[in-house]
Amino acid sequence: MTELFKIYKFDPSAISGIEASRNEPHGHDYEELLVGAEGTLKHFIDFHEQIMEAPFVSFVTKGKIHRVVPGLQNGACTLWVIRFRSEFIPETIFQLYSFYHDNANLCFTRDHCFARLVSLCEMMVGEMAQPSPDLAVVRQLLSTLFTMIESERRKQLPEEVQLQNSHSQTFRNFLAILEENFRRPEGVSFYAEKLFMSARNLNLICQQILQQSISEIIETRKLIEAKNLLITTDKTVAEIGFELGYNNKAYFTHAFKKKAGQTPTDFREEMRRLMA
Repeated sequence: MTELFKIYKFDPSAISGIEASRNEPHGHDYEELLVGAEGTLKHFIDFHEQIMEAPFVSFVTKGKIHRVVPGLQNGACTLWVIRFRSEFIPETIFQLYSFYHDNANLCFTRDHCFARLVSLCEMMVGEMAQPSPDLAVVRQLLSTLFTMIESERRKQLPEEVQLQNSHSQTFRNFLAILEENFRRPEGVSFYAEKLFMSARNLNLICQQILQQSISEIIETRKLIEAKNLLITTDKTVAEIGFELGYNNKAYFTHAFKKKAGQTPTDFREEMRRLMA
């Protein structure tokens, strides 16, 4: 996907197309949120399959292997598919990874809370249908959508249940510290010391949850923020690199290209073309 954000409504007419395709388990290079208002969903993710009846939501983080098979419920199927790149809501994305690790699917009751999720989806569809959609408005609506989903998740999974998994809690603590410090030129030992544990143990936890080392996660968070700044500001590449703890423009450009596959300047130009 080349766009920053995309949303579409899935209805019964699309089910036959999925049934006719191979529909093999696959991964994405973007994030995907499914909001089901009507119908069913057979979802293979986190190495097991779950069948859900609407209303439900499912968040598929980038790179996760999954397969979805939508189905009818009383002859109806209404499913919003929301796809976005990590840099679209960079301040939120890693927290989502920790919240939805091994818990991608969430069933709702058909109440006022879920009705508001549907309203937000419809508002995003409406904004994207405008001749010149305002992505800042869409970004705010998407962030609000995740905030409301997280509120429901906390009700369904009380804190005492969540805390049973010490690795997930440690990872959340690491992400909170990372969010406060990723702009600084701090290394692995800094974060391990903040968590009163060895770098080796923290690395093991990060590998288990995100399949990335601490260093890779730090660099990924810097990259997401760099992309966000390249899109939303007119700061120079050197200024952005310096803001993110890179004292050398050439090193920042090299690190960016290694992860993103293009230079910061090329990325900025591509995004401006896409949003024009």
